[in-house]
Amino acid sequence: MVVIKQELMSSYSKVVKASLIASSVAGVVLGLFMQMRGMILTISSMVGSESMIIGWSMHMMISWIFGLGFGAMTLLSKRYYVVGALHGVIIWVMGPLLITPMMMDMGSMLGEMFAGALV
Repeated sequence: MVVIKQELMSSYSKVVKASLIASSVAGVVLGLFMQMRGMILTISSMVGSESMIIGWSMHMMISWIFGLGFGAMTLLSKRYYVVGALHGVIIWVMGPLLITPMMMDMGSMLGEMFAGALV
């Protein structure tokens, strides 16, 4: 029983470590793209700031949350392509279509779901 518990905890810690590393790399790459387009300051404006540091901090925290979410999903299913596609759709709906516009007092963007800029 103890051996099984240790193996399970080892598996969880590997998933957490891999999730944090991968989401850090992805967060920096996407963050650089967003910064070139002036979108990092948009993230910081959601909390009433104009600081690039606040924007980057928020962006990386969001990246880590989504990365850990993906890691948790991989514990439930080993069909990684399906999990990845589902996770991508969840991020797309939650991020630019729901949470970001609502934090900027714009309302949901679900009606423009397939508009070029949001796809």
